[in-house]
Amino acid sequence: MRHVWMAGLALMSAMAVSGCVSDKKYHEALADADTVRGDLERARAQKNALEQQVKTLKDLNAKFGSESQIARDELQRIQHGRDKERDTIEVRTKELEDKVKHLTAQNRNVKQEYEEARRHNEQLKSLVARYQKEMKERSRALSSNSAPSELTAPLSRASASPKPASPPAKAAASPAVSLLNINNAPVTDLVLTLGITQDVADRIVSNRPYRVKGELVAKNVVPKDVFDDIKDRITVSP
Repeated sequence: MRHVWMAGLALMSAMAVSGCVSDKKYHEALADADTVRGDLERARAQKNALEQQVKTLKDLNAKFGSESQIARDELQRIQHGRDKERDTIEVRTKELEDKVKHLTAQNRNVKQEYEEARRHNEQLKSLVARYQKEMKERSRALSSNSAPSELTAPLSRASASPKPASPPAKAAASPAVSLLNINNAPVTDLVLTLGITQDVADRIVSNRPYRVKGELVAKNVVPKDVFDDIKDRITVSP
């Protein structure tokens, strides 16, 4: 009998700490996880597309570099024979100089596009890593929250004893931590609650909405160190 009483007390303590998750919240959490999983797949597809684009840009860069070198070589050969065919060479030289300028400008633009694509690719990699981390955290949260629901029936049988009923009442008195929703919080609340500057709060508001907290860094809204300081005090859930 003592073992049964102790087991009931342990179950009620676990329920007081973790709390029960309703079917509605559980399915909402699963829907959120599916949404994040879909976003992750789209981010992966974008990452693959960007990697293909980077490869294409590299190929174009090599092609333009080769064409530019060929044009320079041809220009040099023509300049050596200018004395013999000066009139014709001057026209050809002007055409080749324009071609070199055009190819150089294209090469410079390709390099800039390559750097931008590379930076975007790094941001997507970081975003994918954050999505994966948040999905793991949500999976762990779902696993830990679903366990108390399975213990409800044994707990109801053990609750017949009046003394073990006191721990849940004591634990319920502890207030839950309130998270600030960055999708609808006003600028003043962001500044006062999170301790950030007015400029950072304005950027957070102007870049709404957010699907996950990690988009604050992925969208270059806040620096990484600021995000690490406020990430445990914010939420994107309604």
